[in-house]
Amino acid sequence: MGIRTRGLIGAALLALTLGVAHARQCDGVSFPDRVTLHAQTLTLNGLGIRKATFFRIKVYVGALYLAHPSANAAAILAADQPSEIVLHFLWHVTTGELRDAWREGFKASAPQALAHLRGRIAELNGWMHGIGSGHTMTFVHLPGQGIEYRLDGKRVGTIPGADFARAFLGIWLGPRPPGQALKAGLLGGACR
Repeated sequence: MGIRTRGLIGAALLALTLGVAHARQCDGVSFPDRVTLHAQTLTLNGLGIRKATFFRIKVYVGALYLAHPSANAAAILAADQPSEIVLHFLWHVTTGELRDAWREGFKASAPQALAHLRGRIAELNGWMHGIGSGHTMTFVHLPGQGIEYRLDGKRVGTIPGADFARAFLGIWLGPRPPGQALKAGLLGGACR
């Protein structure tokens, strides 16, 4: 092997090493430390795993990106800042299961506002279709615009309203999240 070939291999390995240094992993799924959202940089706040049923099936790895990282759930919910939630699925979830999960999530997050949010929850549920392992749902909060939904990077639509955005983020960060370990992970704790 010539000097030039070894140099190229060394450069490639260095590039791979540097790329890994700028990402975090949870259950084998990598997430970048930062993402750019309309010329604004968001920082990875935390990672967590959604587990379901008595058997603790790993449904997805969630990542929370914020403009101003924080471990304070109440402060995050009160701030009208850009944010992004990425759900990387590890398990197949049916359309019905997704729709039920959104209804239950909003019911737990914003029970007093449920009647006011019902139409927008129905719109979100209208975009839901079964999702398999390896696919990604991304939800971007753009202040003044609402929650934009992307499936595997492709924009599906936007649901307006700061009230909807707050209730949506509250699904994971409110007092009744789908799992306390998931919430703790998104707030910067251990991914478990």
